Amino acid sequence: MPIITISRGSYSRGKCVAEKLAQRLQYDCVSREVLLEASEEFNIPEISLVRAIHDSPSILERFRHGKERYISYYQYALLKHVQKDNVVYHGLAGQYFLRDIPNVLKVRILASMEDRIAEVMRRDNVPQRDAENVLIKDDEERRRWGMKLYGVDSWDSRLYDMVLLIEKLSIDDAVDLIVETIKKPVFQTTGEARRILDNQVLCARINALLVNYSLMVEVRARDGVVTLGNVGEVLRSDSALRTKIEGMIKEIEGVREVRFTEKVRGQSDHVNPFHNIG
Repeated sequence: MPIITISRGSYSRGKCVAEKLAQRLQYDCVSREVLLEASEEFNIPEISLVRAIHDSPSILERFRHGKERYISYYQYALLKHVQKDNVVYHGLAGQYFLRDIPNVLKVRILASMEDRIAEVMRRDNVPQRDAENVLIKDDEERRRWGMKLYGVDSWDSRLYDMVLLIEKLSIDDAVDLIVETIKKPVFQTTGEARRILDNQVLCARINALLVNYSLMVEVRARDGVVTLGNVGEVLRSDSALRTKIEGMIKEIEGVREVRFTEKVRGQSDHVNPFHNIG
């Protein structure tokens, strides 16, 4: 069955859509769970990850673990979590981190600014001006995240398979449309889709390992062969480090060969979350 990502601005009712959709399909509904798994597995304080989601990239860069480690750890935790399939995910950056997996339906939920302001006023008991300022700031932070990660505005409709406005459409209407869409053959889980996801989980795990050595390389995997591309001067000149990295990667289940190259050639499954981070 498919994996569904729900992207939404704050107070856009995307969480309600995700929860009702998961209930209808009897899927797991996942958001904060991935955050907790990344925090536990990599021994990162949860508060640092929570602030990283809500604060700008400039704030995240001040953390001791840095933006690259955070992104790498979170991506690995998310990919590993969705391996079991039948998941509705409405957390951080699903439209980015799961973008190359065939059986993922990427949905964007929108609501009018007027409705969002009214919702903030109702929930937080604040005046209209304060509610509007909260939403403008939050939207800008999320857009900055998208631009910092991949050079793409998170509001760009090309990132999504469906964009739904909760206005004339109700939450139930949105759920109905998504349920009908995931029946399409293109979103079904096939053996090839599972292979791609498994390879991406492996690449993400290796990225999470390499980032601890400040090695920002391109990782690709296919049929147990791992290729590290754009290795840079450090790995080219330090044979001892290269041997150590190779040994660590070979200890990972499913890896049978490790290759180093200046550039990665050919088509492979890969995860490279840092290609646009300066």
